[in-house]
Amino acid sequence: MKLLVIEDDKRIAKYLKRGLEKEGFEVTECYDGAEGLKLATKGRYDLIIVDVLLPNMDGFTVITKIREAEIHIPIITLTSQSSLQDKVTGLSVGADDYVTKPFTFQELIARINALLRRASVHTASKLFLGNITLNTASRIAYKNNKKIILTRKEYLLLEYFMKNPDKILSRQDIIDNVWKAHSSGKYDIASNIIDVYVKKIRTKIEGNDENPNPSIESIRGVGYKLKVRIEEEEDKENQEED
Repeated sequence: MKLLVIEDDKRIAKYLKRGLEKEGFEVTECYDGAEGLKLATKGRYDLIIVDVLLPNMDGFTVITKIREAEIHIPIITLTSQSSLQDKVTGLSVGADDYVTKPFTFQELIARINALLRRASVHTASKLFLGNITLNTASRIAYKNNKKIILTRKEYLLLEYFMKNPDKILSRQDIIDNVWKAHSSGKYDIASNIIDVYVKKIRTKIEGNDENPNPSIESIRGVGYKLKVRIEEEEDKENQEED
């Protein structure tokens, strides 16, 4: 599980990072509201812990913008202010829970685990590959958290690809599992129609990206494969340093 901690007090941030890593979490820390928002919208995390009082952008604004970006992962606010209004404000802008400083680490862990259990019910209806997210309940696809407009057949085709990543799918596989499986009666379809729909999907998920992830690879004489690029953590760290 990947957590993002946005806390300007480096002592507290490092304390949280050490403790959470001992609990088995992978933790990214940052000390600035604007930078935290950038990480939250560009990365993929299972839960975010955000302090209310942050430089450059306060925690309430960070949460508001995260929710405006259609990111629905659990968020816990940290605040040194115990007033009812701060708690109400945090929850009203989109936080799922709050912890008031000073707090015990055991309490924080209990709240994190409770939210993650609750979130697992919702994420079961979502598929994540590269920068593409597919909500199978609402049948909506997102690229970098932005909605992709798909026809019904395009959605079904993309869903089939995402349920079978890095697997070669023949045109007949696609006909059987996308066209025939979702239609009543006999369904005769020319294989070149598959090529037309794959081209449409490829355009929508890859766009003009130099290194799209995922990407649809044509397997000559056979069919297609949804190729997912897995970046090494070392490469990511090098990019962040650059």
